[in-house]
Amino acid sequence: MKMIEHSFGFYGIAFFGIILLRYFLAAGGTYLFFYSPFSQAFINCNRQHRVPSWQSIQRDIKLSVLSAGVFALAAAIVMSGYSWGITRLYSHSQQYGLWYLGVSYGSVLLLQDAYFYFTHRLFHHPSLFSWLHRGHHRSRYPTPWTSFAFDPLEAIVQSLFFIGIVFIVPLHFITFIAALTTMTVWAVLNHLGIDRLPLSFPHHWLGKWFIGPAHHSVHHLKYNVHYGLYFTFWDKLLGTQDSNYEKKLDGCQLSHQYTDLKKE
Repeated sequence: MKMIEHSFGFYGIAFFGIILLRYFLAAGGTYLFFYSPFSQAFINCNRQHRVPSWQSIQRDIKLSVLSAGVFALAAAIVMSGYSWGITRLYSHSQQYGLWYLGVSYGSVLLLQDAYFYFTHRLFHHPSLFSWLHRGHHRSRYPTPWTSFAFDPLEAIVQSLFFIGIVFIVPLHFITFIAALTTMTVWAVLNHLGIDRLPLSFPHHWLGKWFIGPAHHSVHHLKYNVHYGLYFTFWDKLLGTQDSNYEKKLDGCQLSHQYTDLKKE
């Protein structure tokens, strides 16, 4: 199957629109649902929940628009590289066998998680933080709008993973799109906030190995723990998992313990 070739500029403009639309649909739709009065039924704690200011949301949206521009350029590089025949993207599902679709998808997530953990941890170095990561952490209590609120330099570093991977690992377009979709959905869910879902997840076997909104919210509150994207094993292996995260606390105790660490 031969794909229609376009110019680098066309790809950049087209992907900028697609990425922005994806962001507003995913982040906006999730925010409207989980921060609406209806969503209070999901919150078990009898306490006053923090509602982010409109100023904070506007700041996150502005950074996300800048990030969308960076990711659009990265997508244009990938598609131009494919047009020139220099990437390892392919479109025939039988080229490596159907089994390889699943294996390559899982491999990309594992590799991205490792890349994200180590670059994210590096961003927190005092000499780099203000240049690369401060914008994202201006939201101490994140919302779905925070999911792609990156400083431009951080967005460049994160986009390099997907630029590089298509030159190294053979990936079907479906696998590549599935990995990008997983990243989007996971980022939005991880930024729901610590009190938007029942907090039994950290004590479930899935919650011990997969990162969710409570796990990532702790990172926004404590900064020096929980650097992963999808999986918790790097944090566990390298000692950056908070010691209280998996304690047998009920949801309200866990929420109070973390949200009372510091005041905005």
